[in-house]
This record gives sequence, C-alpha cells and structure tokens, in this order.
Amino acid sequence: MADAQAITAGGPKLRIGFVLAPRFTLAAFANFVDAIRLAADQRDRSRQIDCEWAVLGESGEMIEASCGLPVQTGDTLESPERFDYIVVVGGLLYGRPRVSSNVNTFLKAAAAAHIPLVALCTGSFILARAGLLNGYQVCVSWLHIAEFKDEFPTLNAESRRQFVIDRDRLTCAGGTSGARLAGHLIEKHVGRGRALKSLRIMIEEAALPANAWQPEEVVSRVAHDNLVKKAMLKIEQNIGENTHLPELARSLGISIRQLQRRFESDIGISVREYRRGLQLSRAKWLVEHSDWPMTKIALDCGFSDSAHFTRTFKEHFHVLPSTDRKEAGARRD
Repeated sequence: MADAQAITAGGPKLRIGFVLAPRFTLAAFANFVDAIRLAADQRDRSRQIDCEWAVLGESGEMIEASCGLPVQTGDTLESPERFDYIVVVGGLLYGRPRVSSNVNTFLKAAAAAHIPLVALCTGSFILARAGLLNGYQVCVSWLHIAEFKDEFPTLNAESRRQFVIDRDRLTCAGGTSGARLAGHLIEKHVGRGRALKSLRIMIEEAALPANAWQPEEVVSRVAHDNLVKKAMLKIEQNIGENTHLPELARSLGISIRQLQRRFESDIGISVREYRRGLQLSRAKWLVEHSDWPMTKIALDCGFSDSAHFTRTFKEHFHVLPSTDRKEAGARRD
C-alpha cells in the first residue's frame, strides 16, 4: 500500500533520452542518470515508474566512455517527441571522433519539435557545432571555456555557474553538477520531495538554483603559451601544497627566470600573483558555499594557518571570512 501511494499513477512524469558522445565523460552521465533513477521509484529499487530514461543510438551499439568502460544503447535515434528532454553527454575534446551525422539530424529534429536539449560537460560543443546554441546563454566548465570561446566566438558562454537554463536549452559544467541539474528537473516535474530524496541518497545538497556557482570558478586568466598553461594546471592541481617556484620550474624543464618572464608576458601577472588569486578565489567559494571550518579551508587552499588565511582574505576582499559567510547565507535566504 505504501508503494502504491508513493508512486504516482498515470505514467512517468519525466522522460529522458540520453545521447552519448564517443569517449563521453562517465561521471557527468552517471551523476545525472543516477539522480533520475533514485527519483523514479521507492528507495533505490530502480524501477522506471515516475521517471523513464534510455540511452539512444544504433541498435546494440556500444559507446565507450573516456575511462574505457562501454555503455550499450537501449533505444533508437527516432521520434524525439517521446521524451521530455534529450540529454547530450560530451566527451574528450582531443583525439576523439565527433558525433555521427545521425546524431546531429536527431538533435535538430528534437529542436524543431521544441524538445528541450540538455548539454552535460562538453555536450555544449556538440550542440554548438550543430548550430543549436545560437542566441542562447551557455554554461561551460571552467576547464574548457577558453576552447569553447575560441571555437564559437559569437556565442554567449560563461563558466561562473554550475548550470544555465535558457528557455529550451540547458547547459551544465558536468561532473557532480549533473546531479544538481537533474535534481532541478526532478523538483520541477516530479516534486521537491523526490528531488530531496534522490540527492540525499547521493550525499548531495538539495536541488540548487540555476544560478549556483561552479566550485572551480577560479581561473580568471586565459593563457596562450602552452608552457604557461601547463604551469597553471600544475599550480591548480597542487593548490593546497603550495608548490615552490623552483620545484615548479624544474618540473617544466625551464629556469625560474624563464618561467617568470613567460608567465608575465602571457597573462600579465607573476606566478605568485596567479597562485594567490587562485587560492583566494577557491577559498571565497568554500567560505560562501560550504560549512567547512575556516582552518580546513585555509589548509585546503594552501595557507599556512587560519590566521594567515583570515588576514589575507580581509586584505583582498575587505571583509572577514566569517562575515562573508554570514552575508552569503543571508543572500541565499
């Protein structure tokens, strides 16, 4: 009886068709589909009752994820109007085949039928190449925003938010933000209770609003020098370890002087200034969007202790971290 009362009669309220790019990112797909799965049935029984989903493609086709794991299609690229949303999961940008002409034809048919199109991770590149993002606001991961703007200079792209909903186009940075976008759709179509249940099982927050910021909205400089790009990535990957300049230069096979000169020539600031900006940007996001203790934030972002962090934060943002957290909470309320 409890199951019968909890499961909505009258068929599914949310129907999702997935289009996976060659070498698609498994995390983006898995986070999104698992949120839908958990919302579809009681507990984690996974019956497609209140939500339905299918991976679309050629009959019996195996599509390999970027990690090498294959996923088999379960339905065909036909009749997009069967679905409430078509979700395109992008893949690696380098050394990969692009989607087939059949996929592009299907996506254009979906757009013509006014079926909302969702892009996860680099799925935005697929929609843009098909001419389906013209005139729309687009969310792209901070990791790929420079490549996106280079390839599509006329499109209005950003990397500040985790996902953007602009009419019938929904674009998402990928990763765990896929679950949050799914939570938003579950709340809209199935109900807030189901969204909360789904995300809580996944150890996630409640469904976030469309203006939720990306956790990694920290890279404010676009580099053109490949060596500088490598240095920036190394700094970011080791932000909590505060890698010393000699060690960084040695890992790149150049002198400290060369690294400094190329860094300042390419992006206009020193290595130290870039690292400190990165540390502060990440710290500010954690202050405003997490309940981590300030000491944990300080150490995670490469500051020597909480006092050093508090002093540097106030000097840069003209507010104490504790005050900033309270003000951010008040704005959300």
